[in-house]
Amino acid sequence: MQFSEKRNLTRWIIIIASFIIVTLILWNTYIFFQIFKKEERLKMQVWAEAQQTLLNANEFTEVELPLKILNYNSTIPLILTNSKDSILDSRNIDSLVVQDVAQSKKMLNQFKSENEPIKISFDSNKYNLLYYGNSELLNNLKYYPIAFSLILLLFGLLVYNFYRANRMATQNKLWAGMAKETAHQIGTPLSSLLGWIEIMKADNVDETTVTEVEKDVVRLQTIADRFSKIGSEPALEKRNIVNDTEQSFDYLKSRFSKQIDFSFKAPSHEIFVNINPILHSWTIENLVKNAIDAMKGRGKLSIEIEDDPKYVKIKVKDSGKGIPKNQFKRVFEPGFTTKKRGWGLGLSLTKRIVEEYHAGKIKVFSSEVGKGTCMLVSLKKID
Repeated sequence: MQFSEKRNLTRWIIIIASFIIVTLILWNTYIFFQIFKKEERLKMQVWAEAQQTLLNANEFTEVELPLKILNYNSTIPLILTNSKDSILDSRNIDSLVVQDVAQSKKMLNQFKSENEPIKISFDSNKYNLLYYGNSELLNNLKYYPIAFSLILLLFGLLVYNFYRANRMATQNKLWAGMAKETAHQIGTPLSSLLGWIEIMKADNVDETTVTEVEKDVVRLQTIADRFSKIGSEPALEKRNIVNDTEQSFDYLKSRFSKQIDFSFKAPSHEIFVNINPILHSWTIENLVKNAIDAMKGRGKLSIEIEDDPKYVKIKVKDSGKGIPKNQFKRVFEPGFTTKKRGWGLGLSLTKRIVEEYHAGKIKVFSSEVGKGTCMLVSLKKID
């Protein structure tokens, strides 16, 4: 508990410190922007004074320095107009803009919005106006906080995804460890149950009862074996997919309501696939149980096995409530469920078994709301 509280405190300290750093950077950027803006204003005032000197010059006026000042500016765009805003001259502006009257007026209006004009007086009451815009450096500095904020946001998202993935990996390890421990704990009572079955046989208990109990104990062993394999790479075997699928189907059929019309259709010949039989039976079980839930325990359920040249296809069809097309992919996401009670892990586990362990494919083959769904599993055949 203390460790968790310390970790949360550290996280908040990092968040607050990051916020303070970002605020300081943005504030300093704003200060720099204002400083550069004032410096450009001073440059334009000097340029205006040089222009005024030339306009008021006579034969005794020294014009070399004013000319140098006028030609020195190569970064700040400017437009010189008369008192009626008729353009007289322009500097550091694209020639195409200068030649186009409409574009020139647009540029002039932009300069008016960016900076106050500087008045250049000459010949008593006559004057010109100097309009200027922000230099490229100033414009880049203006957009720097936005770019910095975006970079920081992306960095934050990367850090968040890293911690989230790390947390999920830790949780996955925990669940895998709990599953294996559960499987280990189940092993002891299972061994005892197997002993009681032998005693029942010796005492001549009804053979049918003993057989059914034995099937259930074997089933429990299979479930324990499944959980013991979570988090490990399963061993694959060359198996007859028809026989393994039919065995799983028959077991499930005998343990569900008679209100469900079960049917199984498959080729009469053997079809071999590299699978883990325990995990494959889990796949069939999840698909069948999901179909039964969709039918609310009443309807038609069928499994069909089709033999293609390269693949064997297993179709699980039901007459349930169906799936909307916009949820065809979502049904395989962990936690997605339409039931009031449920973890939403069945189809997610099935997808992992089929695609990661058996190198196959699983998808919603077809579905219609109110009529039913067909799930398709494709596995690569071997000779």
